[in-house]
Amino acid sequence: MLRPVSLLPSGSGLLLTSVLLLLPTAHAESRWPQWRGPLDSGAAEPGKVSYPDRVDDSTLLWKITLPGKGCSTPAVWDGRIYLTGPQEGKDAASAYDWSGKLLWTTTFGQETVGKHRNGSGSNPSPVTDGKRLFVYFKSGGLAALDLDGKVLWQSNLQERFGKVSLYWDLGNSPVLTKRNIVVAVMHGGASFLVALDQATGEQVWKTERQYQTPVENDHGYTTPQVISRDGREILVTWGAEHLTGHDAADGKLLWECAGFNPDGKKNWVAVASAVISGDLAVVPYGRGSHLAGIRLTGGSGDVTTTHRVWTRDGGAFVPTPAVRDGRVFLVGDRGAVECFEAATGQTLWKGEFPRSSASYYSSPTVAGDLLYAVREDGVLQVGRFSETGFAPVSENPLGERIIATPVTVDGHLLLRGESHLFMAKAGGPGTGVAGLP
Repeated sequence: MLRPVSLLPSGSGLLLTSVLLLLPTAHAESRWPQWRGPLDSGAAEPGKVSYPDRVDDSTLLWKITLPGKGCSTPAVWDGRIYLTGPQEGKDAASAYDWSGKLLWTTTFGQETVGKHRNGSGSNPSPVTDGKRLFVYFKSGGLAALDLDGKVLWQSNLQERFGKVSLYWDLGNSPVLTKRNIVVAVMHGGASFLVALDQATGEQVWKTERQYQTPVENDHGYTTPQVISRDGREILVTWGAEHLTGHDAADGKLLWECAGFNPDGKKNWVAVASAVISGDLAVVPYGRGSHLAGIRLTGGSGDVTTTHRVWTRDGGAFVPTPAVRDGRVFLVGDRGAVECFEAATGQTLWKGEFPRSSASYYSSPTVAGDLLYAVREDGVLQVGRFSETGFAPVSENPLGERIIATPVTVDGHLLLRGESHLFMAKAGGPGTGVAGLP
């Protein structure tokens, strides 16, 4: 049983020894290895474990202070938490144990700070395969580390391939294939996908991904997804008004789908990423005004007229939807909530979180029958859903801006704010932990 504990003042970034010794450890198979989780879907692994429906002094296990402003989502692998953020003006990666104790910090080159109020030099989320940790920064820095923080290799993509000319801050995260780490660069200049060998950092291939678009529409803040079809790994990438499939082994373009801006609208920049359910990609476009279902199989070359399964109104501009069991969970920029069938686009139910002047930049997470979404002002919204409906459960003000995706691991909820890292657990520890606003 846990004894009552309290946090030291928030500025200290330290925990009492008792919490380090008494908090439970993570299950060996508990993992959130990348931005959208173990299934790359924004959903927790299925299971019978319960997750907290609120974050307050009855459920908060700990809260620790971070050294600088970062917006990346943590990665979790077997009881270790990895995240990126600045350290004394430099890009940095850090690891914490399951009790919130800092294990190591590794610094790189000079940080390039964020421009947007919800941006930072550490927007891209780390990714791990349990052997190595890969980190990427607005500065262009890309690095591989072992899980004890030793740098295996590092490179700077902007020094190698040119400056990124996005209006705002870097938004996309790197992704892993069996052999490589892949980064998508979609901006007003020469856009491309590049694959580097995971072990050495050597370039394996680089493929141009260049499309002529109206103003700003070639700017992409989205993260590709890696799927496997007939023994082949395929990179599915949304941006510049095109959904594309590239062979992950050599970067060759396999197919492309257009038709997402027939009227030539300006400033339809891609922020929310496409999500995948079975053999269908769900593509948010039109600054949150439209969604389309695109079939991923049975085509080559230009599949614009053959592979669009459905189109519908509504969507989200910034938050990437979550997917589970063939259903898409959508949280709009102003808190509208909807669940629909991925295969048909048909609405199953609608709901809404309480309105505010603040918007949603964080992407939602599904765990059990709970839907987590965090507003930009740091208020965590929790809702409960069933087959037929949805209801808000709690509003949880955490006292600081939060852009990172909620992470759910083995009954625990991990939240990364601009200044702090929070951990809560279902049912609460009954410890009277202090530290929330």
